[in-house]
Amino acid sequence: MIESRCGIECSKCEYREQFHCKGCVNIKNPFWGKCTVKQCCETKESENCGHCHQFPCNTLHNFAYDKEQGDNGARIEQCRHWCGKEATETLN
Repeated sequence: MIESRCGIECSKCEYREQFHCKGCVNIKNPFWGKCTVKQCCETKESENCGHCHQFPCNTLHNFAYDKEQGDNGARIEQCRHWCGKEATETLN
């Protein structure tokens, strides 16, 4: 089940219960505020970033490798998995 636009696995998120988060596909904005990744996906009417022809873009890459909140690219790999894309694709 896809719960996020960026590939975060919401069911494994430590903040899910604390902030009563239902996943960004089910809410207007994440608990931390506006999310450029979510906004981009929804503007393009994409279920998640993996469906975008620019995947993986700089916006997603920067989010996935953020020093404080990133996950070393795991969310990018999750989007690839959800969309059946090869792991050999490079940053556009």
